[in-house]
Amino acid sequence: MAKPAVTMKGNPVELAGGEVNVGDPAPEFQAVGTDLQPVGLSACAGKVVVICAVPSLDTPVCDTEIRRFNEEAKALGDGVAVVAISTDLPFAQARWCGAAGADAIVPVSDHRDVSFGRAYGVLLEDLRLLARAVFVIDAEGVVRHTQVVPEITAEPDYDAVLEAVKSLV
Repeated sequence: MAKPAVTMKGNPVELAGGEVNVGDPAPEFQAVGTDLQPVGLSACAGKVVVICAVPSLDTPVCDTEIRRFNEEAKALGDGVAVVAISTDLPFAQARWCGAAGADAIVPVSDHRDVSFGRAYGVLLEDLRLLARAVFVIDAEGVVRHTQVVPEITAEPDYDAVLEAVKSLV
């Protein structure tokens, strides 16, 4: 399967890293939590996981998206973990979560090694940012839904993501 075509403000950008498809085992990654401790997919073992990759929490579309997923996470129950990952520094993520009241998501920073970006094929290498994408992983660690948003400045299809999650819980 070919890598998805992605644009930023209408300009084509290249995605670096591997490719993740529905049915694949979800790749492990090593990122950093707001407490500066290592965080990987294994931290959510046994749960349905929604990973929301965004370029930066400090942009309007990312702010809107993660606030929306924070609200949705509250209704999804303890069997679902919603992870918001960007290359923002952990300090900036903690500040944003505090200001936004985002307490139902798990903020994770990929700034150090861009391990997630490479493993999931959503790294904008030249910009050292992540493309906007959502991955839904079942409790056994298998990818069940992928959505790499074609235009990075657009929001994801929330309904499709939530349908995929609800089919797994």
